[in-house]
Amino acid sequence: QVQLVESGGGLVQAGGSLRLSCAASGRTSSINAIGWYRQAPGKQRELVARIVIGYSINYADSVKGRFIVSRDSAKNTVYLQMNSLKPEDTAVYSCNADTSGSRVYWGQGTQVTVSS
Repeated sequence: QVQLVESGGGLVQAGGSLRLSCAASGRTSSINAIGWYRQAPGKQRELVARIVIGYSINYADSVKGRFIVSRDSAKNTVYLQMNSLKPEDTAVYSCNADTSGSRVYWGQGTQVTVSS
């Protein structure tokens, strides 16, 4: 199994920055892809950014040029640097990992609120 623990959410003014962290533990060697999703009130969960390890990095169009996803393999941690935040970025951000066993794991989520 894989455990994911997010941190770094909070309240920020529009135009500000936040960095989210997702620490993975357990069978981290089985992780094929890891990244971030978000869900705003009344909306469906959507992909924000995702690393397919050793292959590609994907971003939602709405965050391209503002958010950067990165991974520290030594620390088994994935980061989401969020810049130029907008009120529409307000959501619960959750870390997600896909594994070689075709299992999907989620963190508990962290709230990001951007005030106008």
